[in-house]
Amino acid sequence: MRENGRLGVLIVDDEKPARSDMARILGTMDGVEIVGEAGNGIEAVEKIDLLEPDVLLLDIRMPGLDGFQVVERISRLEEAPAVIFVTAYDTHALKAFEVHAADYILKPVDEKRLVKAIERAARIRRGLEKRPDLDALIEALGGGPPRRLAVRRNDSLVMVDVEEILYATSSGGEVKIVTDDLEGETAYRSLDELQSELPPSLFVRAHRSYVANVRKIHEIRPGFSGSYQMRMSNGKGPVIPLSRGYAKNLRKILKW
Repeated sequence: MRENGRLGVLIVDDEKPARSDMARILGTMDGVEIVGEAGNGIEAVEKIDLLEPDVLLLDIRMPGLDGFQVVERISRLEEAPAVIFVTAYDTHALKAFEVHAADYILKPVDEKRLVKAIERAARIRRGLEKRPDLDALIEALGGGPPRRLAVRRNDSLVMVDVEEILYATSSGGEVKIVTDDLEGETAYRSLDELQSELPPSLFVRAHRSYVANVRKIHEIRPGFSGSYQMRMSNGKGPVIPLSRGYAKNLRKILKW
């Protein structure tokens, strides 16, 4: 809950009329504050980190990252917002939402149904109702990250266990993976695309050009202007940047 006791809601939908309609309904509810809007999944993840909403009104079919991928990203947060899906999905998928999400709303959005969902989310945030398991939701929907990735080294493809990845980096349109034993290119088109398929409990964004394996961080040292340098693997491992903007989330994860 916000310091003023109000429930902070972030509206995420790639259609502006849909966002406006939900904002109109929320504006009639006491104790609710709209903290922001996002038009795609990537923007949503950024605003969740910045605004720390209590509740997400989350569309599923969006460009960049879809709703499921957003859930994967936020599942690693210590205080992840309650998720209310706004969806046109079939009843099979909705059974998973009923069990693991705070709630779901079918499009077009019904005002009474939205009010009911927000009330349930408020109970979850106040500890009056059990918080849904976002990892279980991902599994129930048939998702889940791959355990191994193909990395091109010279003329060969090497299969790498994702747990062994130290970090991934993007430069010149190529996405590269680094482990203790090898360094090579992947077939991913962007770092965002790669990160969306890595286990969110293991991998965090450290910089706009770096994704790091949390379990492989050996040392964090202060740098310039609030930035940091991270030593990976061991005392002799590679060093990568940690920007000030992404340090906030890592602090929460590492209790730093």
